[in-house]
Amino acid sequence: MQVFNHIINNKFVVIPFLIWLCIQSFKLLVDLFINKKLNMKRLMGAGGMPSSHSAVVTSLAVLIGKEYGFDSGIFAITLIFACVVMYDAAGVRRAAGKQAAILNKILDTPGLTSVEVHEKLVEFLGHTPVQVFVGALIGIIVGIIF
Repeated sequence: MQVFNHIINNKFVVIPFLIWLCIQSFKLLVDLFINKKLNMKRLMGAGGMPSSHSAVVTSLAVLIGKEYGFDSGIFAITLIFACVVMYDAAGVRRAAGKQAAILNKILDTPGLTSVEVHEKLVEFLGHTPVQVFVGALIGIIVGIIF
């Protein structure tokens, strides 16, 4: 039980988690407003504006930098980690989402393939560079404030 208390009182865990929860909840509400139905997959799903991945990792990097110094090794690790996550969000996962959209269209074309598909591929995976930038900006601001 003491370990749990340490975790829930650790600002390096709590603040990034709360940012993630707020951004994902925001996306859920926007989706509800636009589509007029509750899609709980948006709470855990990737993609959309802003990037919760970027906000989480940049807030963590700023919090670490403020606590241990922006010249510390642990800040360098979190900064590189943040860059990798943001690159992946805007690059690799975005490309995978585009490929999924094309494959879904191919599979929906009658007579084009004999492959029987029971479930469509997830297309909403990555982020545009703007979504990553806005998420990173939110993370930096929150990291500075707390």
